[in-house]
Amino acid sequence: MYDNLKVLMSRKNITNEVLARLLGVHRDTIANKLAGESEFTYGQAELIHETLFPEYSIRYVFHRAEAA
Repeated sequence: MYDNLKVLMSRKNITNEVLARLLGVHRDTIANKLAGESEFTYGQAELIHETLFPEYSIRYVFHRAEAA
C-alpha cells in the first residue's frame, strides 16, 4: 500500500479521478494501484511526483508499506 501517497493526496484534496486523468487510466486502476494490487510504473510515479508532489522526494511519495 502507498500510505504516504494516500496521505499526501488527502492533504491536497486529490482524488483517484485526478490521478486517473493525469495518467490516462480508469479510476479503478488507480484504486488497485493504491491498494497494492498492482504497481505504478516508474514513468507514472515520476509524472505524479513532478506534477503533484515536487516538494517531496519520489522515494517518500511512493514508499510501499509492508503488508500486515
